[in-house]
Amino acid sequence: MSDYQHTADEFLIWLKSQIPLINHMGFGDLVYDGQSLQMPAELAPNVNDKGTGFGGSLSTVATLCGWAMVTLYLREQGYDCDVMIRDSQLQYLAPVTGDFAAVTVLPEQSELDSFLEFMVGKGRARLNLKVEIRQGDKVAMTLSGAYVAINRNPVQG
Repeated sequence: MSDYQHTADEFLIWLKSQIPLINHMGFGDLVYDGQSLQMPAELAPNVNDKGTGFGGSLSTVATLCGWAMVTLYLREQGYDCDVMIRDSQLQYLAPVTGDFAAVTVLPEQSELDSFLEFMVGKGRARLNLKVEIRQGDKVAMTLSGAYVAINRNPVQG
């Protein structure tokens, strides 16, 4: 098991203790490689009256995937931060009819460098992420979100 995957396994245990709702959403093991995060979920606990994925659940899983990506990235950089979603835009493209996953990838290095520069200089920073809800190869929903991180332990000058 890679260090990244070990980190993801520990993170999911911690996350379930912090946000009780996700214990009821059918999450599977996170797949994390330091650059991308996949957060799988079962359809059954996230189903609507039509037998497809409930929009609120899909939104929750996507939002949480982006939040987890930012949190994991910052922890690897040595930061202890409060991370929140600032705003998001959702696009529902196709119904989800089976188990699904939220997937996100870190932006280019130049954007990450800028993000960390703000964190160092201001003690807070914003990172934009795109998260996809995928069922197999099909993209069923996208979330474009701005996540804000605030350093809990800023350096005192």
